[in-house]
Amino acid sequence: VPANTMTDLVAKSSIERRLVEIVRPVIEGMGFDLVRVRLMGGGRRVLQIMAQRPDGSMGVDDCASISIEVSAALDVEDPIKEGYSLEVSSPGLDRPLTRLRDFDDWVGHQAKVETSEAVDGRRRFRGEIRGAEGDEVLIEVQEGGRDVVIGLKFDWLSDAKLVITDGTARGRPLPRGAAGEPGEIQSETIETALLTERTPPEET
Repeated sequence: VPANTMTDLVAKSSIERRLVEIVRPVIEGMGFDLVRVRLMGGGRRVLQIMAQRPDGSMGVDDCASISIEVSAALDVEDPIKEGYSLEVSSPGLDRPLTRLRDFDDWVGHQAKVETSEAVDGRRRFRGEIRGAEGDEVLIEVQEGGRDVVIGLKFDWLSDAKLVITDGTARGRPLPRGAAGEPGEIQSETIETALLTERTPPEET
């Protein structure tokens, strides 16, 4: 399976990678982690930015602060020429796994993983995250009625996310290595989003 040319799944398209270059320094400078950037089409384009604090928390006020700072940076760089909506959100319960380290942070949780091309005749895998080892992610899947841990090179992945289970539906545990006491972050604090309309600058 040929590896993709990206180091993570934070962005997929070339315009999204350009947007990451603009917004990541702003977001990390504010003390947040950038989780994912997606520019979606349709009647009006939507720029979706997922972010969170290192401890996994994210509130509406956090979304608003990021929106203000990111908007200012986008006004300067002007990477999107047409009007669009800017959505700043938390990852949510079925959060995307976009970095290799996410598979260490979420050991023990269920995940769905897709590869860009077939691996042993399969492109979709579901199982328990067993961590990362080198450049591979380890997933425990069922094969032939027994549990088997398989390794998939991170560069092979096209999509990966947590699966909502009974435990995550009630609020999810903190990721491994998060600051603070062990416990749960209630779902309402991690499924926040702020949507603002953006119009292209007037031609001068």
